[in-house]
Amino acid sequence: MYPTDRLYTKEHEWIMISGSAARVGITDYAQGQLGDVVYVELPEVGQQFEPGARFGSIESVKAVSDLYCPLAGRVTEVNTALSTAPETVNGDPHGSWIMVIELADPAGTSELLDSAAYAELVK
Repeated sequence: MYPTDRLYTKEHEWIMISGSAARVGITDYAQGQLGDVVYVELPEVGQQFEPGARFGSIESVKAVSDLYCPLAGRVTEVNTALSTAPETVNGDPHGSWIMVIELADPAGTSELLDSAAYAELVK
């Protein structure tokens, strides 16, 4: 259920690392808890974040939830398609990324969960 090619946070974000860059999105569990997503607040390209820092929010018909950066880094790209089609997150949460960051420390993943540990967390 949770792809093994990425790591997960206890706050329900996923991060897929490729070298020193990483895509960040929310998990299937998170989108299921939110319900129909109607808005995604994106960070700005160039912004720097520390691990656990709020980088945006996601709004559904039920609630607004903050989004937290899994690892330290600088935003290099945002998924602007979510501005006009935020519901994409519901249909394909593990394929719908929110931002790409250039990692400050690509090896600093010790606080993140693998797919089995995340599945255990949310069961």
